[in-house]
Amino acid sequence: MENTPTRDLHSISLPQPLFERSETVFAALKNRRTSRSIGAKPMPLQILADILWAAQGINRLAGPFGGPGRTAGSASNAQEIGIYVTMEAGIYLYEPGSHQLTPVMAGDYRPLAIGPGQGQIGANAPARLIYVVDLDKFKTAAFPEPGLYDAVIQKSYYFVDTGLIAQNVYLACTSLGLAAWFHNCNKPALAKTLALPPHQRALFGQTIGYAED
Repeated sequence: MENTPTRDLHSISLPQPLFERSETVFAALKNRRTSRSIGAKPMPLQILADILWAAQGINRLAGPFGGPGRTAGSASNAQEIGIYVTMEAGIYLYEPGSHQLTPVMAGDYRPLAIGPGQGQIGANAPARLIYVVDLDKFKTAAFPEPGLYDAVIQKSYYFVDTGLIAQNVYLACTSLGLAAWFHNCNKPALAKTLALPPHQRALFGQTIGYAED
C-alpha cells in the first residue's frame, strides 16, 4: 500500500447521536460479546457517529479540572488517546470537540488495524478503529499528578484509558445491533503510515460492523 494524498477525501461532519433509539445500558451489558464474524455490510453515517460519540465524545462542556468532559475517563483528564478510523476510502481522525472526521490518508489501510498473524477475519468490515496514545498530553493534563511523568505509570494509565473507550464501543455496538472485536494492530506499519512522532504510539485496533449470518 502506497501512501497517497488526502486530496480526494474531505472532512466529514458527523450527525449528533440519536439517544432515544438505544437500549438500556444493562441490556447492552447483558448482550455484550466479542464477535469476529463481521461482514462487509455498509454502516450508515449516523451509526458510525453514534459509536464514535459513545467512544469518547464530548458529553459536557464543564468536565474535570475545567476542561470539557468526555464519555470515557482519562488520567487527570489528559485525554491522551486518539481514535483513527480506517475505512475503504482512507484513514480519518475522530475530532471529539467538533464531532467530525478529519482525513489523514487516502487508501484502504484496514489490514494494518489488525495484528500480524491474525488473518483476514473481518478484513472487509466497514470500519476499524485504531487507538493511538499521545504521551505529550500527560505533560499538559489539567491536574499534574506525579504519576503522569513516570513511564511505567503512564503505560498503566493509557492502557486503562484505552480499555474504557473500547468498552464504550462494545456497549454502543451492542445497543445498535452491531458486532465488535477488540484486537492487536500492526504497530510498526501504522507508525510509518501515520507518520507518528516518537511521543505517539499505536496501541490496539477494534473492528466494528454487522455480524455475518
